[in-house]
Amino acid sequence: MKKLLFLFLIIPLFSFSQGMNNEKLESIYATVSDSIQGSLGGWQFYIKNIPIMSITDENHNRMRIISPIANSNTIGEDLLKAALVANFHTALDVKYAVSDGVLWSVFIHPLKELSDDQVKDAVSQVYYANVNFGTTFASTSLTFPGNISDKKEKEIDETPKFKKL
Repeated sequence: MKKLLFLFLIIPLFSFSQGMNNEKLESIYATVSDSIQGSLGGWQFYIKNIPIMSITDENHNRMRIISPIANSNTIGEDLLKAALVANFHTALDVKYAVSDGVLWSVFIHPLKELSDDQVKDAVSQVYYANVNFGTTFASTSLTFPGNISDKKEKEIDETPKFKKL
């Protein structure tokens, strides 16, 4: 009986659902942005003249925060490669992505599981990944260590070999 009672007391502590929804998102976006337009499920807002958009699908528990950076057809191969490297080292929770001829700063996540602070952090990272594109490519001051210099990268002559588990 004590074990059963223990389980009923402990299991709620491990519930990760934060209950994020469109109404909460709209409220957060209104507080962190300079201006906001749209309606539940689709917003466009600005932070220091940088456009940011958010699209949600509550039925499928998905959301994304995106910011257009540049026409992907006008960016050189070196910058696109640097963005891919940044996805591993400095972009952290956001990524650089190309869609429909546009280079984007993108945060994609299940909707309900987000907390208010995670949404604010995601907006910040999307903003900073946009404004830092072409320089540090950083979404925060945190970076993962590693070789990010093109000059130091090693040429790979063969496909990596993986051990069977």
